[in-house]
Amino acid sequence: MPRIALTPGEPAGIGPDITVQIAQQHQNYQLVAIADPVLLKERAALLGLPLKCLTFQPQQIPCETGPGEIYVVPISLLEPAIPGQLNKQNAAYVLTTLEHAVDGCSNGTFAAMVTGPVQKSVINDAGIPFTGHTEFLAQRTNTPTVVMMLATEGLRVALVTTHLPLREVADAITPSLLTEITHITHRHLVEDLGISKPRILVSGLNPHAGEGGHLGREELDIIIPTLDALKAEGIETIGPLPADTLFTPKYLNDADAAIAMYHDQGLPVLKYKGFGNAVNVTLGLPIVRTSVDHGTALDLAGRGQADPGSLQVALDYAIAVAEHRSKSARPPTRETQQS
Repeated sequence: MPRIALTPGEPAGIGPDITVQIAQQHQNYQLVAIADPVLLKERAALLGLPLKCLTFQPQQIPCETGPGEIYVVPISLLEPAIPGQLNKQNAAYVLTTLEHAVDGCSNGTFAAMVTGPVQKSVINDAGIPFTGHTEFLAQRTNTPTVVMMLATEGLRVALVTTHLPLREVADAITPSLLTEITHITHRHLVEDLGISKPRILVSGLNPHAGEGGHLGREELDIIIPTLDALKAEGIETIGPLPADTLFTPKYLNDADAAIAMYHDQGLPVLKYKGFGNAVNVTLGLPIVRTSVDHGTALDLAGRGQADPGSLQVALDYAIAVAEHRSKSARPPTRETQQS
């Protein structure tokens, strides 16, 4: 039975709400919230939902939880959290929960971690440099390159660059970066999802994929030579395709993933298709990490209006990848050897 760590994220946002909502369902896996149990109980009371916080014991065999129950690794807030009101005094609390989850995944306590939304601005206002979950997890696990990928039914989009100002994107796209991003994406599709020969669409950077160099030379000088080299390795890439036509059935129906050059090139399409039912996956890490596809929604916190759909998708995806990795890591049995 997989044991999954869940960090609810910003305590003033809807992360605690959707954590409480998910806990209302019977789980055939062990869900462990790394959070302040007082916060979870207060939010449950506001939502009018029952909640029993069970003390997590890592040495125990993972076990299911019933409706209204959740295991908790207690991490105390520095100050009480008021729904909808950011408090920079609790910024360190948010990062501490993430550190516990990462370390627990790294030492085998947890099979995967799922993260709720954080408020980057309040963490930075507290004097703590913070770009986002993806960069934080890469640093914590000493991973030089990671890939942000969002997925929903029928569409997976990985990003070459993530949280960069638009004027810096072109300079950031290099043959080595594009090669590494594609390798990591390809490896996830093969090793974590069991797709034997993935087909990966790759967007151009410029309108019309550069229009033969008339609208920019990045396609001619960087993207096309890199994709040619990847094809020579046996990785099936299609592109560079104009971003305004890549996301059409003509291409997507026969593809396993798309790679976009920057954040707002690929994610608006994915969120239009599956917002609330999509998952954010960090590829390239030595651990399994997924996240919701939405922000903290401060205006909805404590009101009973938050939708836990994306959190459920994130949990399902994390469990599927963790179980696939677990099966791949097991030594072959006599039955599998004979077959």
